[in-house]
Amino acid sequence: MMLSSYLSTSRHGVFYFRWPLPHVYTGSRRTLRLSLQTKCPYEAGDFARYLALCGKSLKENRALATLRHDEIRSFVKEYFKRSLEKYRNSLGQKGAHDRAQVALTDELKFHIEGLDGFDDVSDQYLDDRIVPEFRAFAKISDATWSAEEPRLRTELRRGRRDVLVAMLRDIEQLDHYSFAEGTGDASTSAPVAHSDASARLDDVVNDFVSEMSRQWAPKTVKQNSAYLGVMLEFFGTDKVLAEIDKKDASELKKLLQMLPASRNTKPALKDLPLLEVVKVEGHQRISPKTINSHIQMFASFFDWAQRHGYAEEKLFAGMKVAKAKKSPNQRRPFSSDQTQKMYVELTRNGSGLVRKESHKWGMLLGMYTGARLNEICQLHIADVQQQDGIWFLNITDDGDETKSIKSEAGKRKVPLHSKLIEDGFLEFVESRKSGERLFPDYSFNVNGGYGRNLGRWCNESFLPKLEIKTPSLVFHSLRHTMVTRLGQANVAEPIYQCIVGHARSGVTQEVYLKEGFTLGQLKDAIDRYTA
Repeated sequence: MMLSSYLSTSRHGVFYFRWPLPHVYTGSRRTLRLSLQTKCPYEAGDFARYLALCGKSLKENRALATLRHDEIRSFVKEYFKRSLEKYRNSLGQKGAHDRAQVALTDELKFHIEGLDGFDDVSDQYLDDRIVPEFRAFAKISDATWSAEEPRLRTELRRGRRDVLVAMLRDIEQLDHYSFAEGTGDASTSAPVAHSDASARLDDVVNDFVSEMSRQWAPKTVKQNSAYLGVMLEFFGTDKVLAEIDKKDASELKKLLQMLPASRNTKPALKDLPLLEVVKVEGHQRISPKTINSHIQMFASFFDWAQRHGYAEEKLFAGMKVAKAKKSPNQRRPFSSDQTQKMYVELTRNGSGLVRKESHKWGMLLGMYTGARLNEICQLHIADVQQQDGIWFLNITDDGDETKSIKSEAGKRKVPLHSKLIEDGFLEFVESRKSGERLFPDYSFNVNGGYGRNLGRWCNESFLPKLEIKTPSLVFHSLRHTMVTRLGQANVAEPIYQCIVGHARSGVTQEVYLKEGFTLGQLKDAIDRYTA
């Protein structure tokens, strides 16, 4: 028995336990929501049975301790005030770590989204360290935490959000020196900022992109500049930044919801001004996820502008739209019959669909490594390596300025599946050794990297002619298939995260197992995959 009525899952597949609490508050019913920190339904069922027994005794306790809202805020304020003092002391002694600004900015984004109700990653940041420390600091009992968890989590998000803003401001101050008389060291003075109520929007956007592009990947610079370009087109490049208010922000949000998808590539749309293109009927609109990506970038820009004296307030915060229901086009894994059909055609070519060795081995690498399309197509001969008798792909952005990886976790070693070696992949690599790249016939494109040609062949020719193409089955579905099959083969999640290049989360994985898993462990895991 799993007590399914008390269990729910997050969008990441993590089980949560829910339990109705006593009616402590007049006219309101409160519910405990607790992460079980597992994706296994059997473990979740065991935990739920135990917690349900605890819940029964809790339900009978009418003397449950509660906290006033001002008490909660007082505890949270004092806790984070001490946290900020410790951080400032550390900055004074050691300065800021090279990636501190990026890490703090990333965490800030999740706490903002958590307050908007769009993401539960914020809970992971809180649970790792802040919740245990705060409970010890404020002497919060188990009963009080159970009764007040939703309110306490909300206030902790707010407190962490604001202390992160203060930390980021302190880091910025380390980049500048003040030479005014009597102002002291830059660590206690405001950063050099050109406070100008008449600053033009395009000038401030250019300053923002110029600064932030140092920590953005080239592809991210292009994407974020495109988002900001929509804002510039809507308000006009000559618009005075200080004149933009919440009503203007709301109007831009409304326009985003009418914006057609692929506006810049469709012949009927690409030459139309923004205010005209939204009036054109018959085109699919951009998704809520894309709308929220725009809004997140606008919010980041106005946060930066406010901190640098260009804007009076932070606009677009908390303005995201609700997520859409799951799309029928959402990527899903291939079935065993489908992967078998692909494998037979790729290795035997009975229907003559595979006309290039690059198509054959590009698809097989996708199938047996779970690597991303561009990661495969940009491979160099030198990226196929051997260590301790194990052949592997060294997926990296080293060696060529056109090579890229999606994130730091994408830089990894992926052992070659035994099936690839049996089918002659190493002989194929040997045959290409006169050149530098493994697939020289795949050309580079600034938008899609090297993967465009293989992706088009797979999605527009190979899969349709095998009669297995659907909107939700594309080349990228091979990654979903790898993750699904390894999970079903009882491979631990952190191991297959390493194989496909997903970031491992949690203190244990990020701090205590920083070096990751051995090639031997990864090899044993990937060989459990069967097509």
